[in-house]
Amino acid sequence: MRDERRPTIRDVAREAGVSTATVSYVLNETPGQTIRETTRERVREAATTLGYLPHAVARTLREGTARVVIFNTGPVVIGESLNGFIRGMADELRSLGHALIVTTPTESAGGAVPREVLDAVAPRAVLDLASLMSDSIEDDRVSGERGGTHVGFAFQSSQQLRYLADRGHRRIAFASLSPATELTRVREAQARRAARTLGLDLSVVRLDVDDDHDAWCREVDRLARHTAVTAVAAYDDDVAIAVLAAMAATGLQAPTDLAVIGFDEGKLARLWRPALTTFRIDAESYGRRAARVALGLDPGQWHHNPSRVVVRETA
Repeated sequence: MRDERRPTIRDVAREAGVSTATVSYVLNETPGQTIRETTRERVREAATTLGYLPHAVARTLREGTARVVIFNTGPVVIGESLNGFIRGMADELRSLGHALIVTTPTESAGGAVPREVLDAVAPRAVLDLASLMSDSIEDDRVSGERGGTHVGFAFQSSQQLRYLADRGHRRIAFASLSPATELTRVREAQARRAARTLGLDLSVVRLDVDDDHDAWCREVDRLARHTAVTAVAAYDDDVAIAVLAAMAATGLQAPTDLAVIGFDEGKLARLWRPALTTFRIDAESYGRRAARVALGLDPGQWHHNPSRVVVRETA
């Protein structure tokens, strides 16, 4: 018969090959302890493998806060990067003896985590997606640097435009969905600033999700045939594929009539024909860094590129 009992600190100590005191010091992040990082990792891995979490009620009473971090996404559509970011945060927090709660308050409620939730949970920290995405508020410890270059989320937006600029495009449309969310407005503002830095003529186009397909087609046709725009930088891959679908319906071809680049590589991007050029972000690593910053821990340095262009056929 399977043992259904709750794992104890002794089980973790036995699994990691250390004393119960060492387990307690590591999982409680007790200051002043000279415990090697390899030992700390072994303890955390043992706790994760066994599914051990310290007694939450006792710990909350002792520390004044629960071992919980709240991540507020706001009213946004879940995408590949956001999924990865949440997965990375949850995994890292779990390894550090904490849990993650994701909230999605509506914009009509101000987008903030309700006061009653904060009072009930007493979280260790609260992170807000729009703030993390904003280069004016963004915590450099979450984004960090690599080779002296800032690699935050605003950097990813600028790189999307830079890829088009490097290929000779000077008049570019940034396409997003309407109605706009706070996150949409952040990305649009980042695109405008990046365009000014790169010397580009940028227009912002919002495709209304409530419009019929013909309206989308007319807007894309107008861009290609009646403006000087030569490329579209899309808010994400879904918007990019919507643009490509409208182009196909109106007899336009990518990249000849309009170059199109997506963002936040989706699973269907490579299946469209022509295959979508897009931008891949290592969102899980950002999530792990955000988790450590939320707990007041050093996230360390970037050891790899946090993003890259996936070159296919549309740009």
